[in-house]
Amino acid sequence: MKLVIQRVSSASVKVDNVIVGEIDNGLMVLVGFGVNDTTREVDFLARKLVKLRVFADESGRMNRSVKDISGKLLLVPQFTLYGKIKKNRPSFHKALNPEDATKLFDYFVEKCGEEIEVETGEFGAYMEVSLLNDGPVTILLEKDFSEDD
Repeated sequence: MKLVIQRVSSASVKVDNVIVGEIDNGLMVLVGFGVNDTTREVDFLARKLVKLRVFADESGRMNRSVKDISGKLLLVPQFTLYGKIKKNRPSFHKALNPEDATKLFDYFVEKCGEEIEVETGEFGAYMEVSLLNDGPVTILLEKDFSEDD
């Protein structure tokens, strides 16, 4: 499972010219699932995401989480995070199939939603994502427990 996390002042997702998810201060997160991913990776990264301290405290240090600042998450499914490029055209054979990835995405939204308010993009749709990156701060997080064995 891979996350591209961006600290934002605002972010939104449109599908067919209609906003389907929108936040102000918080984290906009591109979410991708690989062929080995299970709920174990989701549980691990959901806990990590809501505790990730990338917001400034009184001293200006990144010491607060999105939960600490009463921010929100905008979670956007993004299978292309598993694109591999050998020549000029990406291959997505390491991305989880859409049916299983949709289930894991929904589960990830549910797990994050237990801790913080969540907005989402639309799985399988053509989306227009807009954001105002704050900082900029961009963090990559990934976990594949099958590689730990």
